[in-house]
Amino acid sequence: MSAAIDSAPAPRVLVIDDEPHIRKFIDISLRSQGYLTLLAATGQEGLSMLAGKGADIVVLDLGLPDRDGEDVLKELRRWSRVPVIVLTVRSDEEGKVALLDAGANDYVTKPFGIEEFMARIRAFLRVSGLRSETGPIYDDGNLHIDLSQREVKLQGQVVPLTRKESALLALLVEQAGRLVPQPQLLKEVWGPTHEEDAHYLRILVGKLRNKLGDDASAPTYIVTEAGVGLRFVGKERI
Repeated sequence: MSAAIDSAPAPRVLVIDDEPHIRKFIDISLRSQGYLTLLAATGQEGLSMLAGKGADIVVLDLGLPDRDGEDVLKELRRWSRVPVIVLTVRSDEEGKVALLDAGANDYVTKPFGIEEFMARIRAFLRVSGLRSETGPIYDDGNLHIDLSQREVKLQGQVVPLTRKESALLALLVEQAGRLVPQPQLLKEVWGPTHEEDAHYLRILVGKLRNKLGDDASAPTYIVTEAGVGLRFVGKERI
């Protein structure tokens, strides 16, 4: 596997986790791919590192010895917009949605595979590469998306999208790699009175996947986290 990024400066990842073996495991994995790492064993140490040294991404464990991880997240969000990936043992939908509402950009459920974890990291860094003065552009040789031109092509052929299909795709591509909560998608595509109408979203994403040649059972582009939200992953299949 190639390094995460070829040009300097290398992305800086702050890992806040009180378990030494997990910190070491993540540290070795990140550094082997060319990332710089900052390691903290407590919430306060992590906040101090972020304030003093900065980071491109924060990996935050919820079970910290000095304070609850959600409290750390809420405090961090008062002064920083850095992407935060939460490590959690929670598997219920309500708990996952609560984390996103508290300010997390994404979560990885313990125990986790390192390939999935690294894919999430790469996906967040890819967001900056998608953005330009004229708008996000995605092109993997098969699918081409230029939001500024409202142009989508599949294998060189224009893909006609409805207004709502275009709106949904734009929301996902603009936040590539991030899990976008279902209520946010419903509110922005259909309006504030439709935040509970999950069936609208299921039907629309099904139609969009068909047009993009995306297989719902093994998605290449749009991944569903059941009951939680959607994620545009592009080449980073997870």
